[in-house]
Amino acid sequence: MITLISIGYALSAAGLTWYGATTAREVTYATLADGRLQERPVPLLFRLLLPLAPNLGPLFRTKAFIRSRQKADKTIVSAGYDGIISGEELLALRVLVPLFLGPIWCGMITVFVSYAPGRFGIALTNNQNLLFAFGFLLLYMFPSSWLRDVLRKRHRSIQHALPFVLDLLTLSVEAGMDFMSALQRTVARGKVTALGEEMLRVIRQIQLGKTRREAMRDMISRVDQPDLTVVMSAMVQADELGVSMGSILRIQAEQVRRKRFENAERMANEAPVKLLGPLIFFIFPAVFLILLGPVIMQMMKVGF
Repeated sequence: MITLISIGYALSAAGLTWYGATTAREVTYATLADGRLQERPVPLLFRLLLPLAPNLGPLFRTKAFIRSRQKADKTIVSAGYDGIISGEELLALRVLVPLFLGPIWCGMITVFVSYAPGRFGIALTNNQNLLFAFGFLLLYMFPSSWLRDVLRKRHRSIQHALPFVLDLLTLSVEAGMDFMSALQRTVARGKVTALGEEMLRVIRQIQLGKTRREAMRDMISRVDQPDLTVVMSAMVQADELGVSMGSILRIQAEQVRRKRFENAERMANEAPVKLLGPLIFFIFPAVFLILLGPVIMQMMKVGF
């Protein structure tokens, strides 16, 4: 009987190992508007747990989770992960991650507390339940934290690419090209970045029948990046009022570049303040120990 149980455990472990190795080799791709594939990395933990997400689908499709699901869907679209993960699956991961990793966390804390020495071990034992709750809270927040980090990186990429793209559009329009041709040329010649993906989607929407204003408004609500919102809003107004697109593009390019320089100066001014903590807690003690350590040891030997 014991042999059969051991064989069963061994087969289960082998199956889980094979499933994890197969999932780790998989690569997730997003399909761009022109049919090209762009890699979108998803944490291995999420890929392992996503097949279980449909089991929680009926719960998160209820009216109580409508706003949470819509907010998650909007954030996923802004982060460029639409078609890879849905808001419903993200809500399910908030439950599945602590459900599966929570027991591992509790086991690690229990072992650590049991081997902790003296008063430190007693203090940990008294606060063991608090440590359990803290771990479950971190695991619950991990999917949303990962998505916010992805969104922040995508917005930063758009912010960095925007001045260069606006310069190319300005030169093309002022050289005599219409705006749509300049947009298509810029996207076709440039590297596929986050901004290029959104511009591809705008071009595709216009080709499918949407007006230029509607496509740009959709881009504003979809991306929700402040600099891009200002630029696209100005272009929508210029299109409505019949203002020259070349002059608007040049003005917006100068403003975006000026704002980028101001942000760089602000970050440079904040650097000394941010370095103050590491200096006080890590660098200064090491320096004082090196400089004053021999002196203190000599004074202790002498008897002071």
